[in-house]
Amino acid sequence: MMERDRKVIGGSETKIDIRELSDRRAKFILSGVSSAFANALRRSAIAEVPTLAIDDINIYENTSVLFDEMLALRLGLIPLETDLDSYILRSECKCDGGCPQCQVSLTLSAEGPKVVYSGELKSSDPKIVPSDERIPIIKLMEGQKVYLEAIARLGKGQEHSKWQPAMCSYKNMPTISVSKCNGCGACVEVCPTGILKLEDTLKITNELDCSLCRLCEDVCESRAIHIGSDPTSFVFNLESHGSLPAEEVILRSADNIKEKIDGLKKCLKKLS
Repeated sequence: MMERDRKVIGGSETKIDIRELSDRRAKFILSGVSSAFANALRRSAIAEVPTLAIDDINIYENTSVLFDEMLALRLGLIPLETDLDSYILRSECKCDGGCPQCQVSLTLSAEGPKVVYSGELKSSDPKIVPSDERIPIIKLMEGQKVYLEAIARLGKGQEHSKWQPAMCSYKNMPTISVSKCNGCGACVEVCPTGILKLEDTLKITNELDCSLCRLCEDVCESRAIHIGSDPTSFVFNLESHGSLPAEEVILRSADNIKEKIDGLKKCLKKLS
């Protein structure tokens, strides 16, 4: 979804202005909320939404230059496409030692000379595959071999970074005002994002890209430009690793917050 196709969702108090939306990226403006809620949404996106990641490895043969531990670390950081409707957390499963409901097996068998990529991992579930087939795992020389079985399980980013579904950040919505500009152009030269243009007058091309560095304020001798921010409006940027679509990460983050609020309400009712 391009910027010209953005959608605005919500009522008069809380609004979501979607500026960009694809499988891997999302950019939106969340208005009418506190900084506490904005941070809760960010933390939920990176720490509370479960994904599949390789958690246990049985290495049967490894004659490469990498130690087994280094090879295991690389495999654990490969994002796997995740189907949250088919798998549950290991802690919630009643099986003894693992089952198809809480884990999936991937095998790797390779012999050099070659560079082994993530696409060579063979999964027992066709839906659970690396999100990118061209992630390099190891370089094997002539005669070197790697043969292993990897077990992927659901987990959350609060346990380990390999289970984080995305990178998520936000900033306050910038507000830029200009008055009594003498046209010196000093602010245009120092602006790191290039959003200031001097034509007949000073113009702001894209207010959202402002980094709030305030360098333009510092160099403006006439104090014609002022940079501020809206304390109830936030610009979110989310980039998925490919385990889950960006939209699903956001929706499940919001659902997680709602579940926690409902749980808190129940606890408070019991105390009253």
